[in-house]
Amino acid sequence: MSIKVYIPRDSSALAVGAEKVAFAIAAEAKARGADIEIVRNGSRGLYWLETMVEVATDQGRVAYGPVTVKDVPALFDADFIHGKPHALSLGLTEEIDWLKKQQRLTFARVGVTNPVCLNDYIAHDGYKGLNNALKLSGADIVKTVTDSGLRGRGGAAFPTGIKWNTVLGCASEQKYIVCNADEGDSGTYSDRMIMEGDPFVLIEGMTIAAIAVGATQGYIYLRSEYPHALIALNEAIDAANKAGYLGDDILGSGKAFHLEVRRAAGAYVCGEETSLLESLEGKRGLVRFKPPLPAIEGLFGKPTVVNNVISLASVPIILDKGAQFYADYGMGRSRGTLPIQLAGNLKHCGLVELAFGATLRELLYDFGGGSATGKQIRAVQVGGPLGAFLPESQFDTPLDYEEFSKIWAVLGHGGIVAFDDTVDMSKMARYAFEFCAVESCGKCTPCRIGSTRGVEVIDKIRAGTDHAKNIQLVRDLSDTMLNGSLCALGGMTPYPVLSALNHFPQDFGVSAETKLA
Repeated sequence: MSIKVYIPRDSSALAVGAEKVAFAIAAEAKARGADIEIVRNGSRGLYWLETMVEVATDQGRVAYGPVTVKDVPALFDADFIHGKPHALSLGLTEEIDWLKKQQRLTFARVGVTNPVCLNDYIAHDGYKGLNNALKLSGADIVKTVTDSGLRGRGGAAFPTGIKWNTVLGCASEQKYIVCNADEGDSGTYSDRMIMEGDPFVLIEGMTIAAIAVGATQGYIYLRSEYPHALIALNEAIDAANKAGYLGDDILGSGKAFHLEVRRAAGAYVCGEETSLLESLEGKRGLVRFKPPLPAIEGLFGKPTVVNNVISLASVPIILDKGAQFYADYGMGRSRGTLPIQLAGNLKHCGLVELAFGATLRELLYDFGGGSATGKQIRAVQVGGPLGAFLPESQFDTPLDYEEFSKIWAVLGHGGIVAFDDTVDMSKMARYAFEFCAVESCGKCTPCRIGSTRGVEVIDKIRAGTDHAKNIQLVRDLSDTMLNGSLCALGGMTPYPVLSALNHFPQDFGVSAETKLA
């Protein structure tokens, strides 16, 4: 019987040579007459150890990493295919401390299974949620999701069940399920990891959503820079169609759901749900006025559920194990788990799934290992390019939507980018304005003009021109953008700008005593 060797097909692993490692292992095994079967899995999310190779043994899967092509002959010399010791040996994968400390619910299969093998998915509890959902009424499915406490994982944190219930209550001959997979925040990659490493869980979640609200057509609006996710999703959708998990008669239930992947337009603003819908309809990605809400008049004017990848991928386990199982994780009104993405100046960057309530300090040091440079971590940006910069004094804040709101910050999509003490926060504030100026759809004046003027004013502050006057002008400009912008792009750009100014005033030539003036 062939020995299974697992090598990731995740794009981050491919970027550091996983494909070459796979070819090298296959060639070496053939040359030595070793009987192996190479399985291309997703990444476990320990990105500093990629390419991480795993071997199935009687004791469990044994991991080695980071493996390069030049390491392959020595691995075979050490008999790694039988789990024997080597300098790159990490021991049993499930016993790696970084993984053991996590609570993987949504990511339970990522890195474990062959992402595009339907039988592998089913063997690891896949489609149990859908089977349960087919026995329930749409209202009961919606109630289960509502009772679980699941909130949107795309940034707004709106209760998923309430959104679904609105669509369920709309009378229409056509309804849609749209997955916002246009993951564009800096330091985020959890959506990509799901789509590349466990696409069936997204497909199952969207199918459950469709049955719940009476939708028959779904679209995955996929970030254009994710070619490997596109391949995995299309393979999985094809397999699900052939096996009856998608199509005109899902598992003989008489219920229909069809699913397609559509490439995104390459604009950050298309991550905003109404701009996404405009783009999906073939138009320029401009933000729509609300009301009407997309749940009532969404895609092509029909009731539409718009959720992001992690929201939808969290649904199958809720329908499988029940609302209370999921709600038992977390704190306050933040229930379940959050896939946190560590990036920036950290020794150990990667995906950490934990129940809400863990602190930034735990993530930065217990998981991230501190800064890669060995210097003090001065600031972290949580929630993408529109998220606030948090100083060391706020690192003990628990990851909870309401707790972050209290310190004028957002959790967003769960991305955390760390900066050491060499960062110039005035440059980061300037970048926030510049990013908004480049990505603005141009529909509203506060965003379109405010961001451009913001860059100019920050430049004057950095040059020392009319210093006090321009500091106040940044605050006034931020107030206008915050309260007058049509969507979150302009409305949240003040978060990184003002947090940088308030927490790190010395970088703007302001004394700490006058920082809140």
